Amino acid sequence: MRRQRRTKIVATLGPASSDQAIIERMFVAGADVFRINMSHTPHEAMRGYVRMIRAVEQKYERPIAILVDLQGPKLRLDTFAGGGATIVEGATFILDDEKKPGDESRVHLPHPEVLAALDEGHRLLVDDGKIKLRVIEASAKRVVTKVEVGGRISDRKGVSLPDSTIPLAALTPKDRSDLEAALETDIDWIALSFIQRPEDVAEAKKLTRGRAAILAKIEKPQAVNRLAEIMEQADSLMVARGDLGVEMPLESVPGLQKQITHAARHTGRPVVIATQMLESMITAPVPTRAEVSDVATAIYDGADAVMLSAESAAGKYPVEAVETMNRIAEAVENDPAYRTSIEAHREAPEATGADAIAAAARQIAETLDLSAIVCLTSSGATSLRVARERPEPPTIALSPNLSTARRLALVWGIHCVVTEDAGDIDTMVSRACRIAFHEGFAKPGQRVIIVAGVPLGTPGATNMVRIAFVGADDALMD
Repeated sequence: MRRQRRTKIVATLGPASSDQAIIERMFVAGADVFRINMSHTPHEAMRGYVRMIRAVEQKYERPIAILVDLQGPKLRLDTFAGGGATIVEGATFILDDEKKPGDESRVHLPHPEVLAALDEGHRLLVDDGKIKLRVIEASAKRVVTKVEVGGRISDRKGVSLPDSTIPLAALTPKDRSDLEAALETDIDWIALSFIQRPEDVAEAKKLTRGRAAILAKIEKPQAVNRLAEIMEQADSLMVARGDLGVEMPLESVPGLQKQITHAARHTGRPVVIATQMLESMITAPVPTRAEVSDVATAIYDGADAVMLSAESAAGKYPVEAVETMNRIAEAVENDPAYRTSIEAHREAPEATGADAIAAAARQIAETLDLSAIVCLTSSGATSLRVARERPEPPTIALSPNLSTARRLALVWGIHCVVTEDAGDIDTMVSRACRIAFHEGFAKPGQRVIIVAGVPLGTPGATNMVRIAFVGADDALMD
């Protein structure tokens, strides 16, 4: 089960992909990571998804990553008399703390912290930006706005606040319950929604205590403004273009996508590009040309992964959507312009031993046309530093920890194999050569480069490179 591409594919599970046969077909088609969206998934259904994914993993003996996406603090209006109202451009509209049904002039906003944070001039975007309000008077109990874009407004529509930093906890009570349930099922990644500050990520890391890696979804202007600080805390990033495009001008999103992708690559954090990538495949068996170009752009930019949302969760063609994304990735990565683009954005190694070793391994492997780079990694750090280099030869990660191998399934170019620790360097070299052969990366007589830390099995001690020949004996050994 060797992929013929480096970019990984994340597929969201849902009603269209809720049985094991479909999950297996999606994995065979190219899904490397399965996302479970807790906005729509009860705990028992989440546990069922995990059981099915792990059964597929066991059948194919390939590590599969599971990403549990927390709902986050979703802000919503209260209800209206009659279920809704029409507000007109130029009128005033009030949001207050009175718990009674709304009408065309006012509505209850059941978030006192939001009322307290709003100031004159701040914008409120309702129903994914379809309604636009601007604050003209603000107090702790009542906010008067002017309607800049009017229309029909109905019960419990979502509210976005692009100009306001809200003193909300990053994790709601629902998120905390979902997080603990997910950690009990032994998942690999936790995605945090609607974060604003690095402290939001730090809070989640404190709760997970290393039991899962943390992916920060960048979907608010406040998170964009503090991107560098958030990256210091997070293990990975997601460019969540849907909500980002609501709270920021649509035309700014492509540039932000590139900015976040390059910043993540600079720091060696995996980055996922998400939302509406093959949206038309919810109802059609083939995507639009524009969607193909969108996916291709993310891959040319060096994203670690591209993600399917409703296409695989609720669409008519979940397997076909994965197959299409797989074909796009393979075609892009076979284009000579792909390497040119990847190399143009290569960053100088940071002043650490691990980065110097990773950069040297990449340069040696490319100069000598070696068959593969083999990383021995306990925590995954060695493989992450090599992946940051975006080497041309394929990269194999050998880890004694199944949890590490699963997490690395999200990372660009990493082919993960779980194997026991080597007791000495000779065993390490022999095992690396044997696995490179049996996984289809090298033939007898070809060479690989091995990156490891000495003493062996010591996390964070990447300090050695070694070139080794794959021999005929490696082809004979199991």
